[in-house]
Amino acid sequence: MNQEEKNYPVQSNGTFFKGALIGGLIGAAAALLFAPKPGNQLREDLSEKLSLVTDKTKEVACAVTDKASEIAKNVSTKSTDVANIVVEGTTNIVDTVKSSVSDVSEELANASNAIKDSSTEAAHNVQKELNETKL
Repeated sequence: MNQEEKNYPVQSNGTFFKGALIGGLIGAAAALLFAPKPGNQLREDLSEKLSLVTDKTKEVACAVTDKASEIAKNVSTKSTDVANIVVEGTTNIVDTVKSSVSDVSEELANASNAIKDSSTEAAHNVQKELNETKL
């Protein structure tokens, strides 16, 4: 990240829309307050606009709640999938290690038997040579 990006970070769309909504509300309130209308009509307009803003806010809150629920479900599904992949990978690794240990054990047993047979034969040959030398 260069110095320019640090000094002037890019704002998210959510921040922009919040600012736009707040600015719109302030602008609407200012327009109503400075409009040349009688008090009763101004109060009715303010009440009507407040109801409209309240309804819109409820709609946005419902949309945000639905989207958050959808995202939470997606995250849950993805994390379950990742956990299953990790479990499968771990199982495969354990199986491979067990198989390798079994193979190595078998090779060691074969090598041990070969060494035993060779040493027995060598001992027998040495004994034979000793017996022949004594005669």
